[in-house]
Amino acid sequence: MKISVIIPMYNEEKIIADTAREVAKYMSENFPEGEFEVLFSNDGSLDNSAEAVTSLDLRGVRVVGYEKNRGKGCAVRTAMLEASGDLVVFTDADLAYGTEVIGKLYESYKENSDAKVFIGSRNKSADGYSEYTLIRKIMSKTYIKVVSLFGGFKSLSDFQCGCKAFTGEATKKIFSNCTVDGFAFDLEALMIATKLKYKIVEIPVKIINHRESKVNIVKDTLKMLSDLRKIKKRVKKLDLN
Repeated sequence: MKISVIIPMYNEEKIIADTAREVAKYMSENFPEGEFEVLFSNDGSLDNSAEAVTSLDLRGVRVVGYEKNRGKGCAVRTAMLEASGDLVVFTDADLAYGTEVIGKLYESYKENSDAKVFIGSRNKSADGYSEYTLIRKIMSKTYIKVVSLFGGFKSLSDFQCGCKAFTGEATKKIFSNCTVDGFAFDLEALMIATKLKYKIVEIPVKIINHRESKVNIVKDTLKMLSDLRKIKKRVKKLDLN
């Protein structure tokens, strides 16, 4: 049984070598050699992000990607479709949820043989928002609630979490039908999973490494709702047979 870990990166030269070492160490300590791979997906970085990873020559780690910046969604999709794992996980370059979340997703996969998608949820954890200021916590929860209702994710408590996993079969089926290059990509993936009637399991997570959010709650919520309308229209027309 093989696990693939996907990490999209765009101009992350300052942190990406440390991230690569940390993930490689965690994977080698918790999974047998040959049963894991780590793919750093370079989203057309203008700095030396790719070289910072490849120069380390870490076992099981490689860089994929393309030259011109297209967006996080494209970076994740590119690597997801190149991955060969029975479970394919993606997480952020700053390891916001740490490395142990990879093991938690893997355990959930082994415990839920009928599930196809596994996502982290801060709302499922008592300390999921412990690093947030009160105002940011309220803004984040409001944003999730509004977009969830509009997107039809009433049963999901935290679609926004940057750590998600898909079975190998679901990865190919879902991401081969994805087209969104920007930050709404995971909503598109979840909509397709829902249309396929895939079971989705949430696991409790918390922020370990905290970076200042670049989200403008009003501007980005309105843009997300606009993107959602277009995504829903396209997914509705998809023939997934």
